[in-house]
Amino acid sequence: MLQNPSVRNWLGGIVPAWTLLDQDSFAALRKPPSSGASVITLAPDFSPDEIGQSAVTRNTLILLHAASAGSGLKLTASGNLTRGIVADMIDLFTWPGFDKKDAFRFHKVINEPDFLPLYFVRHVAESIRLVRQYKGHLTITPVGRQVLEDPDRQALQALLFHTVMWGIDLNYLGRGLHEGWPQGDIGILLWSLSVSANDWQSSDRLTRMCTIPIDGVLETQWDSGTSMTEARVLRPLWWFGLLEYRREEITGRRFEAPHYYRKTPLFGRFLSFDIKLETAAGSRH
Repeated sequence: MLQNPSVRNWLGGIVPAWTLLDQDSFAALRKPPSSGASVITLAPDFSPDEIGQSAVTRNTLILLHAASAGSGLKLTASGNLTRGIVADMIDLFTWPGFDKKDAFRFHKVINEPDFLPLYFVRHVAESIRLVRQYKGHLTITPVGRQVLEDPDRQALQALLFHTVMWGIDLNYLGRGLHEGWPQGDIGILLWSLSVSANDWQSSDRLTRMCTIPIDGVLETQWDSGTSMTEARVLRPLWWFGLLEYRREEITGRRFEAPHYYRKTPLFGRFLSFDIKLETAAGSRH
């Protein structure tokens, strides 16, 4: 692959981190943590302080508590949470990059699909049956009630992360472009980030260091690969508290500001890998 002119041009001289892996480790990273052959471990024992650092886990607990009260959270005929419920959740949720004033600058009222933090958390929680729709309400399930209590609450980050990265389709986060790429290689990508994102790195550089490009990414006129890596991997990792994010403003070029990411201490605490590196004689070229 690395000898392909299109790949070499796309990489621009960057050597992907995954080229350091030996063949067995490379293959094993393609298996989810739930697999017996997996080399990825997710920490199942988060403290309250660590849960507080993960917007996904913290706000899932808020949703579960709300859905556990009375008959649950009222739904519209189309199955979305009512505008009143959404307004309440906007007041309760804190989410990286979300500014309530900006949200209401363009909308007097906000529907559930327009409030991505709630839409995302509800979609994940419903997919693993922590909540369900029942008689026009979103209600907590017995499993959902269980994760509100220790020790299951301590493992909620691992449950949610496993579901997001390996269990559900994140196509909607990239508006369907490239059919979910690069999520299919998420284990390889996560390990690559573990050795590549110790310091601030631009999103386009991390994309080339950590992903395995496909033809569609190589053939586009614009850098769609970076956009999809941010949408489906880097930003979700930020939401889970595993990456930090910043952008550099460029005067007069608001929509061209570079985006940068680096690991938080929670990354190494939460994710561990049991892999082997290729020997110098057998490394890929």
